[in-house]
Amino acid sequence: MNFSDSFFKKVEKKTNVGKDTILDLANKLQQGDMKDENTLREVIRELGKMTGKEVSKEKEDKIISAVQNDKVPKDIDKFI
Repeated sequence: MNFSDSFFKKVEKKTNVGKDTILDLANKLQQGDMKDENTLREVIRELGKMTGKEVSKEKEDKIISAVQNDKVPKDIDKFI
C-alpha cells in the first residue's frame, strides 16, 4: 500500500502523530500476527498512548473482534 504525503498530513493533523511514528508502527504491524489477541492489544494500547486517547477494555475487545473477524474496512481513507 502506498500512501501520499497528504494522507500522512491528514492523520498528523487529527492525531498529532507524525509520519515516522506511523511508519514505525506499520512496520511493527507487518511483522506481527494481526489475528493474535496479545499483539492486537499491544498495538491498540500503543496507539492510545501515541494519540493521548484512553481505550476502554470494552472498546479494545470490540476492535479485536472486528480485526479477527475481518470486519475492518479495506479503504483506510474512509477513517480519515
